[in-house]
Amino acid sequence: MSLTKNPNVNKWVDEMIALTKPSKVVWIDGSKEQLDALIEEVVALPDDSRDKLYRLNDEKLPGCLYHRTLPNDVARVEDRTFICTRNKEDAGPTNNWCDPKEMYAKLTPLYDGVMQGRTMYVIPYSMGPIGSPLAKVGVELTDSIYVVLNMNIMTRMGVAAFENLGDTSDDFVRGLHSKADVDPENRYIVHFPEDNTIWSINSAYGGNVLLGKKCFALRIASFQGKNEGWMAEHMLILGLKRPGKETKYICAAFPSACGKTNLAMLIPPEGYRKDGYEVFTVGDDIAWLKPGEDGRLYAINPENGFFGVAPGTNAKSNFNALECTKKNTIFTNVAINNDDMTVWWEGLDKNPPENATEWKGAKVNGKEFTAEGNKLAHPNSRFTAPAENCPCISPEFNNPKGVPVSAIIFGGRRAATTPLVYQSFDWTHGTYVGSAVSSETTAAATGAVGVLRHDPMAMKPFCGYHMGDYWAHWLEMGEKLGDKAPKIFNVNWFKQDENGNFIWPGFGDNMRVLDWIIKRCENEIDADETAIGYLPKKSDINVSGIEDEVTPEIMDKLLAVDKDLWLKEVAEMRDFYKQFGDRLPAALSAELDKLEARLG
Repeated sequence: MSLTKNPNVNKWVDEMIALTKPSKVVWIDGSKEQLDALIEEVVALPDDSRDKLYRLNDEKLPGCLYHRTLPNDVARVEDRTFICTRNKEDAGPTNNWCDPKEMYAKLTPLYDGVMQGRTMYVIPYSMGPIGSPLAKVGVELTDSIYVVLNMNIMTRMGVAAFENLGDTSDDFVRGLHSKADVDPENRYIVHFPEDNTIWSINSAYGGNVLLGKKCFALRIASFQGKNEGWMAEHMLILGLKRPGKETKYICAAFPSACGKTNLAMLIPPEGYRKDGYEVFTVGDDIAWLKPGEDGRLYAINPENGFFGVAPGTNAKSNFNALECTKKNTIFTNVAINNDDMTVWWEGLDKNPPENATEWKGAKVNGKEFTAEGNKLAHPNSRFTAPAENCPCISPEFNNPKGVPVSAIIFGGRRAATTPLVYQSFDWTHGTYVGSAVSSETTAAATGAVGVLRHDPMAMKPFCGYHMGDYWAHWLEMGEKLGDKAPKIFNVNWFKQDENGNFIWPGFGDNMRVLDWIIKRCENEIDADETAIGYLPKKSDINVSGIEDEVTPEIMDKLLAVDKDLWLKEVAEMRDFYKQFGDRLPAALSAELDKLEARLG
């Protein structure tokens, strides 16, 4: 029975029922009783069922569950992800495009009767706090209980989401998902931005099927934001409290493998902690940003949980992330310690369980298995953990107004060119800096080392429309915000010496850079004007406690601006910009010209 009187929702759900023909339809109200019954159902399935979930040790990991996906279905599939706009140009060169009519015609037969013999779950959910003017509502239809249980962690799921929508609004995102046969040849993750619609089929992996996440919160929302005057960004949000001062909020965008979650949940170094510095996590992955009544930019985290990569997460690399996983968490494709039904992954500790089940389901001696170079957990294995578990979750996490943003940080993984930190001259220059975000490949990525991969604003896989129009929208937002716009910075934790060793300690010590950034935002310190932006005066980065590691000579290297490398960067960016044609904002070409002139 429907949970809403909204005719737009009910009409669409009826149409999708007629298409997919489920044997049963269950509306998800979000109640504990309903969720407990669904958990009982999937835990009772036989071991050979693809939908099976396992209960973990209820003393050591209370309320935690374990699931494994098929080996052909373990990550987001960029090549099967489409943006279907009526005009091909509107999708732009960074997206796969298909004509919406053509795509609907291709997918409709795949969905026809796909839920026969299965249950359709109707999931209403809110991205953002219930009642927030920045929040948006989605409805996902799925044949997977795993999706229901994950959406319960990742979003504000249940009947309350319909309160946000009301009885007449048509402003909700329509998500249709079926795991179908988990057939990679017919796997599609498709976005119709002009229809507020997402269709996902033949995957059961989180990133492709939790449609509130990248699909709605970035690809569809970025398109909505452009049309409605706000921004959906692939950014963490953190609060930094300095002794005796009010908390300041920072958003930061990094490509993958650049330490985003670590920064979001940063633990300040001991000296800073003793002085009373604190860091609060508002979000680790996505920020929705909108001008507030006072003209400043405010951010909410549209999500309600963390969908984190497990391998490499440990008490040293990210204590707070590990703590998040200690209760009511769903683990996917990690390994099981059969002796006590707990979980293990590479990098958790140095003691793989001897009596283990590896991620594909084989029982192995974990010590021997890993000694032979095998992985017990899949490299992209995941945990879905409630945000409320985070020891440093911000008291403002559920604030419907969001938090006022003082600074925006971009960063990538660069061995030589980019200094540890610099500030852009203004918002337009900062937009250029964001458009130039790139990382050099490591050996693990492709075999070719040091190849530059562009990932503007860390949004390349997630921008739901033409990247040139997206940059134009950034410039418009800057004009709207005027002198109340956040200051924009660039960081690089990955500078190397001539032997390929990182020369900045990173992790908690990144607090030292955040401290400088906030002092700049508050006009407390000066900086050196250079060709690329404002650089710290050497003595303004606090190295107390790490003087042996970061000597004055190392600091010189960290803050160096090599003119020849930067002129190469200008040439590289000219080349990169060519693909955007006449949709490249003239202001960004002008910024490139100015950078070249300053270097000259």
